[in-house]
Amino acid sequence: MKYLIVAALLVAYLVSLNFVSRAIGNFGRSKSVNLYRIEYIRKTAKMGLTTFFVIILFLLLGIQYSQLSVFLSSVFAVIGVALFAQWSIISNMTASLIIFFFFPYRVGDQVRVVDKDDDISGCIQEISLFHVLIRRDGELITYPNNLILQKAVIKNPKPRVEIPVTDVNAED
Repeated sequence: MKYLIVAALLVAYLVSLNFVSRAIGNFGRSKSVNLYRIEYIRKTAKMGLTTFFVIILFLLLGIQYSQLSVFLSSVFAVIGVALFAQWSIISNMTASLIIFFFFPYRVGDQVRVVDKDDDISGCIQEISLFHVLIRRDGELITYPNNLILQKAVIKNPKPRVEIPVTDVNAED
């Protein structure tokens, strides 16, 4: 009986991976997102789904919730201590997911980030997993994802600059 449950869970996992991967790809293409960025989001979603299904698998195989929660809390405690000094990495990755689905600006848009200390304006060159690259008069500004969500961003009325979209899976 357990083998049947594990097989059903494996099928559900594979179907879920395929569905989420296609949905993210379709959503990204509809918003004209760079294919490299779509792959970032796919990998992040796959890690989340894999973690979810591994937890479900452990619970279905009879590992008690208390044992699983002690194990997971221990793992997360070690990871948390290891990343404590680098908390902004997790913050930027989370912000990257939010930017992918809800950020109203795309690569090629002329924007200005309202910051009292500096004038950050230019053309968005790339939106990566950790930062947004903004080109201004030959300079390339790296602006963290978590900060761009905290600041007001104004889209300049200048026309969009078309940045070529490259396929990360294309062979050279």
